[in-house]
Amino acid sequence: MLEKTIERNSQMQLGEIYFWTASIHNWQKIFYEEDLIKVLMASLKFLISKHKIELYGFVIMPNHVHFIWEMKEMNGKEIPSTSFLKYCSHQFQKILNQKNPNLLNAFKVNESMRKYRFWQRDPLAIQILNREMLEQKLEYCHNNPLQEHWNLTSSPSAYLYSSAFDYDNSVDRFSLLTDYRERI
Repeated sequence: MLEKTIERNSQMQLGEIYFWTASIHNWQKIFYEEDLIKVLMASLKFLISKHKIELYGFVIMPNHVHFIWEMKEMNGKEIPSTSFLKYCSHQFQKILNQKNPNLLNAFKVNESMRKYRFWQRDPLAIQILNREMLEQKLEYCHNNPLQEHWNLTSSPSAYLYSSAFDYDNSVDRFSLLTDYRERI
């Protein structure tokens, strides 16, 4: 039996589940700033409340995020992942302008369309083909904070900004998750 090749790109189709990674420009570690993490959470909550996305798993690392999510419907003329990145960028700029202008300056770019760039171009999107693949990517997300070069926690469930605790304890602390077992 031929296996479908895993495609890596930044494009996502509505109604499909993806493992998605978005990294901060120049790999700068900004998600130690609580206000910036709150922006990520607020954007996700908004998109979920408007039925634009389903979030099945996540981890917020110091300089990138991993989501397992599904784009349900367009947010106006754009796919919800684009709305997420745009909204977060605008909010990051506002917050850093007020609270940490030195950090904001680190994101200055010489581009005609923008003054600041917070996200690296072309986030990674890998379509989830089956439950086994989803569980493997979810385990990767949950174990990411334990990697030696991060060493952010002693166990997946102990890391606050991940869905590990939620799955381990059948809760939804941030009102973000849809249990993947109900979908796939």
